[in-house]
Amino acid sequence: MKGILAVATATLALGLATAQTLTGAGSTFALPLQTETYIPNFTKATGIRVNYQGVGSGAGIRQLTDKVVNFAGSDAPLTDAQLKDIEAKTGSKVLHIPIALGPVAITYNLPGITDLRLDAEVLAQIMLGKIVRWSDPKIAALNPNLKLPNLMISAAHRSDGSGTTFIFTSYLAAISPEWKSKVGAGQAVNWPAFSALGGKGNPGVAAIVAQTQGAIGYVEIKFALENKLPMAELKNASGNYIKPSLESSKEAVAGVEIPEDLRLPNQIVNTKAPQGYPIVGATWMLVYQKQEVSAKSEADAKAMVKYLEWILTDGQKLNEGAIFVKLAPDVVQRALALVATMTYNGKPLK
Repeated sequence: MKGILAVATATLALGLATAQTLTGAGSTFALPLQTETYIPNFTKATGIRVNYQGVGSGAGIRQLTDKVVNFAGSDAPLTDAQLKDIEAKTGSKVLHIPIALGPVAITYNLPGITDLRLDAEVLAQIMLGKIVRWSDPKIAALNPNLKLPNLMISAAHRSDGSGTTFIFTSYLAAISPEWKSKVGAGQAVNWPAFSALGGKGNPGVAAIVAQTQGAIGYVEIKFALENKLPMAELKNASGNYIKPSLESSKEAVAGVEIPEDLRLPNQIVNTKAPQGYPIVGATWMLVYQKQEVSAKSEADAKAMVKYLEWILTDGQKLNEGAIFVKLAPDVVQRALALVATMTYNGKPLK
């Protein structure tokens, strides 16, 4: 019996030792989708392991540029200047492979209040520090049936480079000329001085809101749900108050045109769809077209291609269960065509 167990253990150890392992880092917006949905199902189907760390889109892009990881997760597409710089340094283009779309929820901590309404102007004024108390007449006018407390507003934001911040600030820049001129859109911005509560990743912002009465913040929807945080109804461009959800996100992205290179420089904000939620963004996996830049071997490069193809096919069937919108069929085909251009030392990986 001992001999049989020893052989079985040795065989298992050999299998584990030879299993391919991919590493990725970046977006916390996509963290639940990667770690709770894609990775366990992909590993079960293929035996290939994937280690993904939610360090924020900015840090993930740096790790990809430094050739530390096989892929980066980002909710902000690289700019033309970034793409040229990376190609000059590494000799390879970076491909944007979209994997899903989802909403950024506006969460808050007001005891006893779960149905707060906000419009674009008031939200921008809050984030600019011009509305500082929840009892402000402008908030009260949107919520005549609520007894709003005279609490100071504490605005929580990301302290790290963040694709979620890019989506949120893209929305604020789209609806507020003052925000656009004073702060702008980006993965990291100069927040108004009063917005002193910085949290790392979506988990950090959710924790601040959960622990701070009077706080308001922005997070990927699952972090609001997991922390039992209420989510504001936002007035969209059609004048309807909409809560973030899978259905309202699907309404927002319907008919959106995706550029040929699959980047969305302005994300999907301020939709005119009557039932669409106004803060929705895409999330990408960024990979080197020439896989020898980041892959340790041809086998690793093939594993990377396999993971991308799985996400774009079988993985898409799981998106909605994770409260993410799946890609449109034509976008899937275009993304698969991009994956098919990946090589290892000049050799096609397909």
